[in-house]
Amino acid sequence: MTTMKGKVILAGAGPGDPELITIRLQQRLAVADVIIADRLVNPAIIQQYASAAARIESAAKQGYAAASMPQETINQLILQYALEGKTVLRLKGGDIAFFSNVLDELQTLAAHGIDYEIIPGITAASGASAMTGIPLTARGYAQGVQFLSFNPNSYFSPDHWKALARSNDTLVFYMAAKNVIDLAELLLRYTKKPATPVAVIEQATTVYQRVHIAALDTCSDLFAGIVFSSPSLVIVGEVVRLHENFNWFRTESRGSVFSALVS
Repeated sequence: MTTMKGKVILAGAGPGDPELITIRLQQRLAVADVIIADRLVNPAIIQQYASAAARIESAAKQGYAAASMPQETINQLILQYALEGKTVLRLKGGDIAFFSNVLDELQTLAAHGIDYEIIPGITAASGASAMTGIPLTARGYAQGVQFLSFNPNSYFSPDHWKALARSNDTLVFYMAAKNVIDLAELLLRYTKKPATPVAVIEQATTVYQRVHIAALDTCSDLFAGIVFSSPSLVIVGEVVRLHENFNWFRTESRGSVFSALVS
């Protein structure tokens, strides 16, 4: 007797606030047999919306950490449960399409003929922008926005760095907070204006949100010794100046830390 294959749901759990998930994700959480969740997924989302009978698996991935689960192991875990006929919910922080390894998982599912569904989520950049009053493409401040990742293994050619330095786009860097000083020095080296503001946003959309703001040429002094909590996002560009006027989301214990930005 052939066992019927299950289905896999690849879903974005948003930037952290449990109220910022989609209705569709709520519905799928309620019926999933197995939930395989990334480290950055707020556990409250699962606690609030998942079936009590669901099996919860942690797929803890953290860049360059020895304890991280390899992507191939995650692929096989998803496949194992799907081949058992289970409804599997693969839950990722933010949005499924932004700096996740969804392609590896899609290729695995396609290779084995597993049905799947993709549910979008609010990516960290959108959540951070909304909750800090920093419109990423505010008219008169930015002509566009670029989403990039930056970590010790990142490589951009000199021409790419020059283009980033010259651009009037807002630059949003994922996975960059630990290396924000190096990032600032690179942008300065390729002639980005020293007074360009930089925001490091910790745990956006949650009660632990905190915003640190400096200019490119003061990052090395003002951010030295700070260990930014994960997840953190870096925004570079003139739009960061809007935060001071439109920072509507505040918590009792957290707020914004400003440097003196050069006008």
